[in-house]
Amino acid sequence: MKEEIQAYNQRQDSESREICDLLALSIDKVLTEAECKIWHSHPVWFLEGNPIVGYSKQKPGIRLMFWSGADFEEEDLNKKGEKFKDASIFYTSILEIDKTKLERWLEKSKNIQWDYKNIVKKKGQLDRLK
Repeated sequence: MKEEIQAYNQRQDSESREICDLLALSIDKVLTEAECKIWHSHPVWFLEGNPIVGYSKQKPGIRLMFWSGADFEEEDLNKKGEKFKDASIFYTSILEIDKTKLERWLEKSKNIQWDYKNIVKKKGQLDRLK
């Protein structure tokens, strides 16, 4: 696990830290070619400069977000808006994480991508990459 991601996880309470550690290790295992860094104060993984998946501590728990997750066709992922293609799930316990689903979502994240890298240049317009 990258040092800055590990440092983020260490700042969490024990339950959240367990969730974050499991998520980071799982993401690193599946998205081996991804670059990860702290982006907007949260751990985020990128493929070719495009944000793919990340997590953050929020009031309801640890939010795992897939930037293009709205097109994964997964009922467990919550889709919020219509403008962007993100979808997420909240965890309050490590026991809530279904590793099989998580791995499936991570595999989908490699094959279903919207171009968030160029969203500012394109004045908010999202184009499908894959």
